Amino acid sequence: MEFPVGRQLFYQEIQQPDEQICLERAALYLAKEEYPLLDVEEYMNALDTMAVEVQERLPPEPYPLKILQAINQYLYEDLGFKGNTTEYYDPRNSFLSDVIDRRTGIPITLSLVYLAIARRIDFPMIGIGMPGHFMIRPTVGEMEVFVDPFHQGEILFPQDCRDRLSKIFDRPVELRPEFLEPITSRQFLARMLTNLKVIYANQSDLEKTLAATERILLLFPQAALELRDRGLLYYRLNRITEARQDFEDYLTQFPTAEDAPAIQQLLDSLGEN
Repeated sequence: MEFPVGRQLFYQEIQQPDEQICLERAALYLAKEEYPLLDVEEYMNALDTMAVEVQERLPPEPYPLKILQAINQYLYEDLGFKGNTTEYYDPRNSFLSDVIDRRTGIPITLSLVYLAIARRIDFPMIGIGMPGHFMIRPTVGEMEVFVDPFHQGEILFPQDCRDRLSKIFDRPVELRPEFLEPITSRQFLARMLTNLKVIYANQSDLEKTLAATERILLLFPQAALELRDRGLLYYRLNRITEARQDFEDYLTQFPTAEDAPAIQQLLDSLGEN
């Protein structure tokens, strides 16, 4: 089976060591699978231009907080980027090209724009995969501040992060240390794809749900639930040979999984056809 060009380019990008993966380029390859005519270099150049314009706005003494203020003013006041609160589950919020064009997105894609600019002006920042809400933070000095690109680049301290989580989940949330741990490039991309997977599953778009799942498995070939889900999607799409293979692999790798009996039953039914 011939995979789309976007998929092939994505696969090539993620073959590198994690720290060498260019996140924004990989994200644009995800978008290219949705939009085959997408010019990836055009959007890379757009990010380059944004970074140059931020660089020109930096104060003579670029302290970390002043750099964050300069990025915030440029992105949110000058360009008008904002979190998409009205159509949060629009798949376009997960495609970096759309986010750049429409100047709106969800926390993880707005974080990606912010990270891409910060990297280009040599201001190191990392992604923080909090449950339910993605944020970023600078890695300079001993600063322990967090930036919320979905809320106009608001600068938060750990206590503020806990309050934000409690508001999102509508109940008190204990801020566990792992909530504020940096995530790898592969984890970042998998989280973007998981958002798309959930959106397309809710729309009952099996083909696009499958495409998202397949790309998560390119990132994490041993992801048990993704392997199972891909088998179930193949099954529903009547791709029986592939479904059988995934079910067999799942049961071999995870024979004591809670749903192993149900998957075995499905597998047995395929054997009778």
